[in-house]
Amino acid sequence: MRWIALYARSRHLTASLVALLVCAVAFPPLLGDNWSAFFATIALGSAIAVAGVGLGGQDLDLDRTASFRWPPRRLVHLLLIGALAGGVMLAAQGLVESPMDTGWVLRNAAGLLGLTGLAATLFGGQFGWTLPLGWAMVAAFVPKLADEVYDIVAWPMATADAEAAWWMAGLLFVVGTAAYAGAGARR
Repeated sequence: MRWIALYARSRHLTASLVALLVCAVAFPPLLGDNWSAFFATIALGSAIAVAGVGLGGQDLDLDRTASFRWPPRRLVHLLLIGALAGGVMLAAQGLVESPMDTGWVLRNAAGLLGLTGLAATLFGGQFGWTLPLGWAMVAAFVPKLADEVYDIVAWPMATADAEAAWWMAGLLFVVGTAAYAGAGARR
């Protein structure tokens, strides 16, 4: 059990959990009847992004020389971020007048989680927030042109039944989680 405490401390899991809860729980009631896909996307993206900062350890050389396998631990860490952010966001939907669909929250949590893992792999754990929050912000301002193109580019803003958005979020989830679990965070 000692390695779990050391892992949690080195990854700043307590601070990440608090920040995740603040993002996912504080935004919905503050916005009340103004709650929309835009604010839900920003809230969920922020919750996952702030928790993603802890995906890299303080000493990557020490992490890489450990006597146990890191990929399963990395995968569990990443999936816990997504489960917590998605679960808290689903629970917070009860606090707003027009809640987001459960499928929408799950799809976006998976896609944004994959982006977090990809960002940690490409840029380092401290920059794990860049891709999910960046994509969420860009998606909010993409003009709605053709349905298929919009659903692919702005998948976080697409409706829960948009098939292309599900495919895009799924692809990002698979690529991001596989990259992070296999390679870990960049220096």
